[in-house]
Amino acid sequence: MPLALLALAIGAFGIGTTEFVIMGLLPEVAGDFGVSIPTAGLLVTGYALGVVIGAPLMTVLGTKVPRKRMLMLLMGLFIAGNLLSALAPVFAVMLIGRVVASLAHGAFFGIGSVVAAELVAPQKKAGAIAMMFTGLTVANVVGVPLGTLIGQHVGWRVTFAIVAALGVIGLAGVAKLVPELPRPEGVHLRHELAAFKNAQVLLAMAMTVLGFGGVFAAITYIAPMMTHIAGFADGSVTWLLVLFGLGMVGGNLVGGKFADRALMPMLYVSLGALAIVLALFTLTAHNKIAAAVTIALIGALGFATVPPLQKRVLDQAHGAPTLASAVNIGAFNLGNALSAWLGGLVISAGFGYTAPNWVGAVLAAAALVLAVLSAVLERRDTARGAVAASSTPSGRHAAARH
Repeated sequence: MPLALLALAIGAFGIGTTEFVIMGLLPEVAGDFGVSIPTAGLLVTGYALGVVIGAPLMTVLGTKVPRKRMLMLLMGLFIAGNLLSALAPVFAVMLIGRVVASLAHGAFFGIGSVVAAELVAPQKKAGAIAMMFTGLTVANVVGVPLGTLIGQHVGWRVTFAIVAALGVIGLAGVAKLVPELPRPEGVHLRHELAAFKNAQVLLAMAMTVLGFGGVFAAITYIAPMMTHIAGFADGSVTWLLVLFGLGMVGGNLVGGKFADRALMPMLYVSLGALAIVLALFTLTAHNKIAAAVTIALIGALGFATVPPLQKRVLDQAHGAPTLASAVNIGAFNLGNALSAWLGGLVISAGFGYTAPNWVGAVLAAAALVLAVLSAVLERRDTARGAVAASSTPSGRHAAARH
C-alpha cells in the first residue's frame, strides 16, 4: 500500500476524533457555556447535518479543483472549524465551529475514497479504501477516549486544539505524500449528477443508510442500556466503547480484504450477521460478558460493510464517482441520525432500553433485502445485455464461429 494512504488515514483519524469526542464532553461544554445538556447536544446534531449537507456541497464546489488540492483545502476547513470551537467565547460560536468542521467530513472521505482507489491496482481498491477508513476506526479506539480524558481533566478546549493540530499533520501529509492525480478528461458536474440516475448507485446508498443505521440504533443508547440493564458502572461505558472501536478496526480491515474478492457475498454475510447479532443483543444485554462481546461484534460487522458499500458506489458510478462517493458518506450520517431518532421513539414509547436493538435488527435486515435485490437486478441487466449483444450481426457471427 502506498504511503499516501497513511496521509489520508491521519486526516481520517482527526475527523473521526472530532466527530465522536464531543459525546463524552457534553457535560463539560454545557457547564462552561451555561446551557442544558439537550442544548449542548445540538453540537452533535449540527455536525451530523453539516456532513449530510456539506458532502455534496463541497464536492460540487471542488469539481474544477484537482483532487489533491481539494483534500488540502478540506483539511484547512477542518482545522479552522476546530480552532473556532476551541476558542469559542459563546455557545453559538462553538456550534458554528462544529458545522464548519463538519463541512469537510463527507467530501474528504468521498474524494479520499476515489484517490485511494486510484493509487492501487483494481483488485486492491476496497483494501485501499479500508486503509483510509482505518484512521476513522482507530480514532474510536484511541482518539476519542484520550480526547475525552484530556477534556475532562485539562479542559475541553485543549481537546479541540489538539484535534486542530492533528488536522495540521494531516494537511502536511496530504501535501507531501499524495501525488497529483489528473482529473478524468471530459468529466463535468452533469456527469457526476448523472450517476444518481443509476438505480444501483441509489440502492447502494440506501443500503448504507439502513445498514449502518442499524449499528447506531443500538450504540447511540449504549450508556443507559449498559448501566440500567447489564449493570455496568457509569465509568465502564468508556472501555465498552473502546471494545466497539476495536471491533470497528477489525471489521473494516476484513471487509476491505474480502470485498476485493467477493463484494456482494461480503455484504450478504455482514448485513445478515449484523441483523442477527442486533436481535440477540436484546438478550445478551442482560449479561455483562455477553454484552461486551456483542458490542465488539456489532462494531466489527457494522464496519465490515463500509469498504464494500463505498466500493459498490464507486464501481456503479463508473467514470464520475466523486460526488456519489461523497454523498454516500453523508448517507452514513443520515443513517446515524435516522436510527438514533427511531431508537429514541421506541424508548419513549415505553419498550425499554433494549428496544433500539430491535430497530437496528430490522434496519440491517432491510439493508440485506436491498443487497439481494441489487444483485438480482444486476444479473437481469447483464443477461439482457448479453442477449442484445448476441442479436447484433457481429454477435451472431461470433456465436457461429463458436
